[in-house]
Amino acid sequence: MSEKSINLFVPGRLCLFGEHSDWAGMYRTVNSSIVKGAAIVSGTEQGIYASAKVSDRFIMRSSPEMPDDDYWECEMDSQKLLDIAQQGGYYSYVAGVASYINDNYLVGGVEITIQKRDLPLKSGLSSSAAICVLVARAFNQLYDLKMNIKGEMQAAFRGEQRTPSRCGRLDQACAYGIKPVIVEFDGVEIDSRELKVGGTFNWVIANLMSSKDTIKILSDLNAAYPFAKDENDIRIQEALGIDNIEIVNRAINYLEDGNAQALGALMIEAQKNFDLKVAPASSELKAPVLHSVLNDPEIMSLIYGAKGVGSQGDGTVQFLAKGEDEALELQNYLLEKRGMPSFTLTLKPGQNVKKAIIPLAGFGTRVFPATKTIKKCFLPILDNDGLLKPALLIMLEMLFSSGIEDVCLIIGEEDKSEFDKFFSPLSEENRSKLPQEKRDYEDKILEMRNHISFVFQRERLGFGHAVWLAKSFTENEPVLLLLGDFLYKTNSDISCSKQIIEAFKETGKTIVSVNEIPLNQVVHYGIVHGVWNNDNEKLMTVDSMVEKPTDDYAKEYLGVKDKSGSDKYYATFGQYILTSEVFNELDREISGNPTEGNEYGLTSALDNVRKKNGLIAFVPDGKSFDIGLPDSYTYTIHSFYRRDI
Repeated sequence: MSEKSINLFVPGRLCLFGEHSDWAGMYRTVNSSIVKGAAIVSGTEQGIYASAKVSDRFIMRSSPEMPDDDYWECEMDSQKLLDIAQQGGYYSYVAGVASYINDNYLVGGVEITIQKRDLPLKSGLSSSAAICVLVARAFNQLYDLKMNIKGEMQAAFRGEQRTPSRCGRLDQACAYGIKPVIVEFDGVEIDSRELKVGGTFNWVIANLMSSKDTIKILSDLNAAYPFAKDENDIRIQEALGIDNIEIVNRAINYLEDGNAQALGALMIEAQKNFDLKVAPASSELKAPVLHSVLNDPEIMSLIYGAKGVGSQGDGTVQFLAKGEDEALELQNYLLEKRGMPSFTLTLKPGQNVKKAIIPLAGFGTRVFPATKTIKKCFLPILDNDGLLKPALLIMLEMLFSSGIEDVCLIIGEEDKSEFDKFFSPLSEENRSKLPQEKRDYEDKILEMRNHISFVFQRERLGFGHAVWLAKSFTENEPVLLLLGDFLYKTNSDISCSKQIIEAFKETGKTIVSVNEIPLNQVVHYGIVHGVWNNDNEKLMTVDSMVEKPTDDYAKEYLGVKDKSGSDKYYATFGQYILTSEVFNELDREISGNPTEGNEYGLTSALDNVRKKNGLIAFVPDGKSFDIGLPDSYTYTIHSFYRRDI
């Protein structure tokens, strides 16, 4: 039996906009005139922390440190698990998911230990969905089931459907973590994707310390479906349909623009529309406590907007505070004056990448004897603007146009004079011979020098060692790493570097860019395998990395299924976003034994980050050009200038 143990965290979920549209959208299977549902959901900063390991039974326990230290177990028998799921109660949720997994996958048991739970129960934050996702994720990771986030959401939903609870389809969006997600509901089909955040949003979520009957709310509102019987039903379908789509689309724009004031005003507008068109259908939605809070002048001065949470009613309320200080003041007021405990949710822009590293210390043995007189990175390439440039200059222009502000070149100490010469001003005699446009370009090169620093690799101890030397340059910020013997050309208006930077903003995890290659070429590259995070097959959660595998091994283990079910193979593309975790791993490796013969590689550090924090592969829309091999360099010379490549 495997001794593998993993740590898990799954947050609760907060529905920012679009409550009730999940189940309403499912009625499209009966009435096609119903508008699809859409909701913006975010994980909360509170959740469930657990550890998990393989077992021969299904075991749930709490750690001794928790006040509700308890224990429950069952055989991995689908019928016994289903019987428990149908009884209701806390363990019904985990039993439901375990029975679903056991029915659909070849697995053994798991032992899950809840280490900490700071997610409030029965507060409209879907603690039940959080525990269901946690169980699905435990099975997925321990048994390598290769489910992506949507797969985990599906397993959690199907598991909870086996209990007396009838959760909404948006609840499992907590699987994405603490980030906003748009979830769309078209009949039984569900789609989801992460949203970008353009500014800082400070939410306060408060328990109204009252009560509501969610079952009655859902029963009353479902009576308006699938076909409207009167004007009241029409208004409900409008509010949860076309009105909701319009509100959600505006909310997405405000989130991405970082416009907290406009988003707050939209919250007020959404609540008014709900009260006008939906609330009259159920007495539970009169919500006197909720509305007294929404209209409290002391509160209104601290917020941009507020609205109900989840199914609405007197359960939970969310506020969008004007700032961090106002959020704290609001929390104190709610507790001291109204007796309402609260917690915060802060959404911030994805961390930007402003620094880049290019290792250039290698001698260039494969393009010798040219490298007796010129560094490989200075080999000339005809660029699309008609200028014959050193390859390094094309790399730097791409980086600076992508928003990079500072670049660290890792070079040999003996090569410093060659770089100094290139970035030094021309003599007046030579400058005077240039036409004006090339004088302007000379000034551009000199300006670049102000944003370039050098690190010397005095010992050639491998690629990982070269990257590690730039650790102090990164200042613990994420950094873009380029290989020094590749050029990149985008197929769109956005450079390959900008594309991977945007992917990092979306995911926040270490990223390796990859591109598809034929099976017969895998032996030449590092190959990654994983599961797609999205339907456009651009982001992949990596579950293995193998250096230069054989064709047979790759065919058996490394094929990644596309939408049609065909196997594709993905090799490293030569661009990476490295987080501080990568440098921490390099610290540990370089203090020990070399990982690749007599050298320190980067792959082992990336793989350790994958195991601990997760690793994302990204497929840019572009092409790479190798200048490190004679044949490849010849192809690059002939092809890089072509605009159709």
